[in-house]
Amino acid sequence: MLKFIGKRLIMLIPVLLGISFIIFAIMSFSPGDPVRMKLGDGASEEEVTAMREEMGLNDPFLVQYARFIVNALHGDFGKSYRNNVDVFNELIARFPNTLKLAICGILISIIIGIPVGVISAVKQYSLLDHVCTVSALLMTSLPSFWLGLMMMLLFANTLHWLPATGADSWKHFIMPSIAVAATTLATLIRMTRSTMLEVIRQDYIRTARAKGATERTVVFKHALRNALLPVVTVIGNNFGALLGGALIAETVFAIPGLGSLMVASVRAKDTPMVMASVLFVAIAVGIVNLIVDVLYAYIDPRIKSQYMGVKK
Repeated sequence: MLKFIGKRLIMLIPVLLGISFIIFAIMSFSPGDPVRMKLGDGASEEEVTAMREEMGLNDPFLVQYARFIVNALHGDFGKSYRNNVDVFNELIARFPNTLKLAICGILISIIIGIPVGVISAVKQYSLLDHVCTVSALLMTSLPSFWLGLMMMLLFANTLHWLPATGADSWKHFIMPSIAVAATTLATLIRMTRSTMLEVIRQDYIRTARAKGATERTVVFKHALRNALLPVVTVIGNNFGALLGGALIAETVFAIPGLGSLMVASVRAKDTPMVMASVLFVAIAVGIVNLIVDVLYAYIDPRIKSQYMGVKK
């Protein structure tokens, strides 16, 4: 298993290099001049030229890219073009808010989505199943920004139970977490239901029932475990996406996170901040995918034997 994890971590290196090269090329050759954006339209050509020379923007593209990679390997991502703050410190300051939002959102989805999906599958075609299915469809259809605004109007402006904006306490993350969890929750309900329905029709489930196993044992020990692989994949993909910043929730609830930072940096053509943010997110997503693959091994022993190179 350790050998497999090591190989996956090594494979992440060329992926990060490829992502960094593509993003650096897009930022370098896209329209716009970061120096003009920084100095303003009233700056003279002499000031612009001097600033470009100071920032190293007059160097060839490959030289600029190589300099960024070498500095990044030493932990130096440079200064932001937009506000001249240290890029790494800005990421570290904003990432906890995004991490809290992602963890809370995915936990809400798991705690509600998987049990509801299991119940919906076990009670197939019942009234409860129809209610769960319709609820999942409604949550999928609701835009996150609309749900966030409606919760803000009800719980913040009308009932005054929760703060509307900010990220100062745990109460500030309740409504944003629900807003980002809605779509993932609906997906988990439908995915869990469909995989459970497929599994409970298998021969070994009928055999377990014929041997006298209780319905609880059949559902949770035999059926659910074998239905979890695609569910875990959905959880990992959505958690990785949330680590990239839930832009809509961060914007609606004024949460200073990675999503809003990346959008503002792209608009200002702040290459150091965009590069560091994208690489940070790529590493986080790579680690999440690795964790998902490791979980596969503990859910299904057959996969674990493949990871360990055991031939059957």
